Amino acid sequence: MANDAVAGSAIRVAPARPGEGDDPVRAVLAAYTRDLITAVDDTLTTFLTAEVDSLAEIDAAMGGFAAVAREAVLAGGKRIRPTFAYWGWRGAVGGSEPLPPVLPALAALELLHTFALVHDDVMDSSATRRGRPTAHVALAAQHVAAGHRGDPDRFGEAVAVLIGDLCMVWADRLLAHTTVAPARLFEVRRCYDQMRVETIAGQYLDVLGENDAANWSIDRALRVARYKTASYTVQRPLLYGACLAGVPADDPLATAYTRYGLAVGEAFQLRDDLLGAYGDPATTGKPAGDDLRTGKPTTLLMLARQLATPAQLKALDRAGEGRVDRLAELIVDTGAVARVERMIAERVGDALAALDAAPVDRTARTALTGLATAATNRRA
Repeated sequence: MANDAVAGSAIRVAPARPGEGDDPVRAVLAAYTRDLITAVDDTLTTFLTAEVDSLAEIDAAMGGFAAVAREAVLAGGKRIRPTFAYWGWRGAVGGSEPLPPVLPALAALELLHTFALVHDDVMDSSATRRGRPTAHVALAAQHVAAGHRGDPDRFGEAVAVLIGDLCMVWADRLLAHTTVAPARLFEVRRCYDQMRVETIAGQYLDVLGENDAANWSIDRALRVARYKTASYTVQRPLLYGACLAGVPADDPLATAYTRYGLAVGEAFQLRDDLLGAYGDPATTGKPAGDDLRTGKPTTLLMLARQLATPAQLKALDRAGEGRVDRLAELIVDTGAVARVERMIAERVGDALAALDAAPVDRTARTALTGLATAATNRRA
């Protein structure tokens, strides 16, 4: 499933290609993990081709359904979770261990991510993802084009839920292809399962917050960031990689990864909050202002309300019922954007301090240092 460039564990450091330097996270990923991302995509493509062919044998319609799921997995994305998992593994084993035995485990994280994205888009009624129609929107359009009976939107949402479910099962199946000792794979599975539980817990709190905003707080908004994003984007992938290397949970390296992962993961979500309000849709691939439009109690919005003067608070309430651009301006005026930027910088600093004290491979330390900054200082 791997290409020749990753026959060993060492991923080459390569210069960025034209245009990659325009996006900090893309530039760092290109510099440290270009071969890894290619290997992950090759692994996913080989695995999904066989899975789609198998489903097509059940019924011709299943082939089309599975193809939509495959497209959701392969259509872009930075492969951040496999990247952090790789460096979590590489930081423990150094540069001598072969990569192909653990590639299925790394690629499985991208299937888990697709499960979360497809379901999240349904729950948020999102129209676009990565600059394309979301799965449920695309499926509703297919329903109309085919002339089927019934509500196309309801059909799209129902089938998108099934696509997310299928990606979750596919992740389990691909993980089983990992060729490490059974006892070690059991520990990897335990870390993987904890990551899934925490992701669902964070997603529930996210949904609850939108429906109980009056009883929300900055602390609870950060808790959503911790479990919905930090856990399965950075912290758990790093620990998952460490498990693949046989690092026990009480090892100093695992402790450092936990601290680093939590800090970078929270900063990643705080940057997402800012991008959701102020990002360029042409770059983010998602509409701007959705969270503001729905009144979602993000850390940004909660801070704005906490920092606002009485007059600003009244203006926030009025703007929340109307123009999103005016609400975005008011949030800047409260000082909340500047405060979130400081929170991001503080967390990146804490992550780097955790690395300084960690018994981690030198190349992995360099890569994780770059990723901490790039993943939290991005435009998409």
